[in-house]
Parts: sequence; C-alpha cells; structure tokens
Amino acid sequence: MIPRYTRAEMAAIWTPQSRFSIWLEIETHALNIMAELGLVPAEAAAALQARGGFDIERIDEIEREVKHDVIAFLTSVSEHVGEGARFIHQGMTSSDILDTCLNIQLVRACDMLLADIEQVQTALEKRAREHKNTIMIGRSHGIHAEPTTFGLKMAQAYAEFARNRTRLEAARKEIATCAISGAVGTFANIDPKVEQYVAEKMGLAVEPISTQIIPRDRHAMFFATLGVIASSIERLAVEIRHLQRTEVLEVEEYFAETQKGSSAMPHKRNPVLSENLTGLARLVRGWVVPALENVALWHERDISHSSVERIIAPDATVTLDFALVRLAHLIDTLIIYPDRMQENLNQLGGLIHSQRILLALTQAGLTREDAYRLVQQHAMSAWRGEGQFLSLLKADKQVSNTLDEKTLESLFDLNYHLAHVDIIFDRVFKEVD
Repeated sequence: MIPRYTRAEMAAIWTPQSRFSIWLEIETHALNIMAELGLVPAEAAAALQARGGFDIERIDEIEREVKHDVIAFLTSVSEHVGEGARFIHQGMTSSDILDTCLNIQLVRACDMLLADIEQVQTALEKRAREHKNTIMIGRSHGIHAEPTTFGLKMAQAYAEFARNRTRLEAARKEIATCAISGAVGTFANIDPKVEQYVAEKMGLAVEPISTQIIPRDRHAMFFATLGVIASSIERLAVEIRHLQRTEVLEVEEYFAETQKGSSAMPHKRNPVLSENLTGLARLVRGWVVPALENVALWHERDISHSSVERIIAPDATVTLDFALVRLAHLIDTLIIYPDRMQENLNQLGGLIHSQRILLALTQAGLTREDAYRLVQQHAMSAWRGEGQFLSLLKADKQVSNTLDEKTLESLFDLNYHLAHVDIIFDRVFKEVD
C-alpha cells in the first residue's frame, strides 16, 4: 500500500491497531464462553473484560525477542490483565486467532468493496439513461461495424458490474468463516462450543472442518473474484482510452482548468485516470496467482501462505477499493461528444449499413452468395474512394432491379438500429411498465 492509491477508510482495516483489536475481541469472546461452560474461572473472563488491552510498541518489542507475533500480543495483554491472564488462549493455537481475524478483515473490506461497486453502478446507470439513444458507431476489431448507442455501452458495463456484485457477495460468504479448533483442528483441548460462540459474536459461520488453519481454497476464491472485478474495471477503462483518442474523440475524461497534461506539450489532454486504472487492475490480478498457490500447504499447516497474505490481503483490497471509487468518479464526470459520434458514423459514407442491404437483397430473392458479392463489391469501391456507397448501389442494375430506390434509401436509416434499445434496457435495469 502506498498513500497515492490508498483511501483511509480501507487502510484502517489493515492497521496494527485494527488487527490487535480483533485479536483481543476473539480472545475475550472465547474466554467468556469458556467461563460460562465452567472451563475457566469466571474471574479470569471478568478480568480480561475489564482490563484487557495491549500496547503496540510493547508487542513489537517482545516480538523482536521471541520472533512470534501472537505470543508477543498475548504477553502484552497479560501485562494489562494480571493473574487471570494465564487462562487466556487456553486450548487454542495461533491460527485460530490469525485466520479468524484475517477473515473478519476480508469481510469488512468486502463490505466496502460492495459499496464501491454500488457507486460504479449508480454512475453507469445515470450515464446509460442520459445517453440511451445517443447513437454512435459500434466497432469490432477496432473497425466500424454497425451503429449502437453510448447508453448501451454504459448499460453493458452496468450489467457486468451487477454480475461482479453477485460474485463478490458469494466471495464474502465463502470467506466469512471462523476456526477455533486447536492445534490440528480436532478440538482436543477446546470445546467446539467455543468456536460456535465466537463465530456468532463475530458475525461469521463455523468452518465445518479445519486443520490448524481455515482451508485456503476459500481465500483463493476471494482473491480470484477481486481479479475478475479488476478485469472489468480495465475493460471499461480501455474502452474510454480508445474513445478519447484524437482520431476518435467521442468521449473525454474531465480535464480541470488548472490541470496539466504534459510537461513538454501544453496542448495535451491525456486519459490519465483510465490509464491509471489499467495499471491498478494489473496489480490486483497479479495477486490472484499467489492466492491460488497458497491452497496447497503441507499436511495440517505450514506458513508458506502467511507472508503472501500479509501482503496481498491489504494490498489487493486497498488497490481495488481505490480503483472502484476512481472509476465511479471517472464515469460520473465523463464528457460525451454526440456530435463527434455523428461525424464518425458518417466517415465511411454509409458502409455501416451493408448488412441491411445484404439481408434485403436475400429477402427479395437473391441467393446469399450473390447478394454478398454485390454488396461487398460496391462497399470496397466506396472504401477506395471511388464513389458513394448508396450511389454505387443505385447504379447497379442487378441491385436496382431487386430493390427500388425508395426501399434502398430506407436501408440507410440510423434509427432502425434503435428499435430494440428499450428491450435491452428493460433486461438490464429490470424495468416494469
């Protein structure tokens, strides 16, 4: 995490203060239920409840000596609690604290990411409705294809992020488990009721079967989902970058009056936010593979996953949070140029209507092969600048004998391509008449 790409709200989840506070809460709940079950003196639970605390500098000092973060934490807590502290962590292992805490942090991060996606969807829906019928050229392979609308582009992105929201909700459920099961997950030295109690208090589900750790396929699923969301961010960012190219210039990122685009060229207005989002998306996807590799651990546990998660958990969630919020702002403030879209629609002199003419000729009796040959012949002539597409078609006797002039001209109507936009919007936004 670096400040440039970090929002304070998400970063707060990953601070030492937050982590140790969660550890203390887990230990407190565990001791409380142990006392209720008669496994430890009630006075011990009361002491922890009343005087439980820690000192981060002291934890760091102890860890430098003992080389174990959980032991250092427990020692610091013991110094606050006193005599009753000897019952803290009874029958538990470090991973009971570490894994349950990590999942709590991931759940909290997930809740923020879900709110971020909602912001993105709000911005996309606003622009989709605003430009529902703003006609523009659709492109395949970067080449003019047939007309679409800018609203449909935004609606497509909205639907994609709706799927991402569903995926993230599933990933949240996947990761929201608790394990307080002891050294190898057998509950040999701790009652399963402790785990159940802590899970309920922390808003988690009980891990059905753990070893010394919560299985890492859950975490792999979580980070893979973040990777998919990052790819959706990049897909939209790349679209905006292409549409802002000087030769296209159908949309443009908002450019403030005091903003500078280049240290050398004062005229530059670059799509820097979209490019930044592309880079951030690459980072988030890059953390998916280490999460997948964490699944295969030795026997009941090793710690090869630990160093990975200390990095990717905060970094992936912080980076994706920043990217989603930036994307929402980018879409909300995006400048749209409908006139430029119209200019680009007209660039090829009507060639974008070639499929309609092909279909009309076949419906009028020509074979598909003959119709395709005729349309392509005149399309390529128009492409080479040898005449206007419509004029070339009108001059062809085989075409004019098949389609009258009025019918032929009607096939160049752009509004034809808007006929089913409402149906698509109804599907995406689930509108009810």
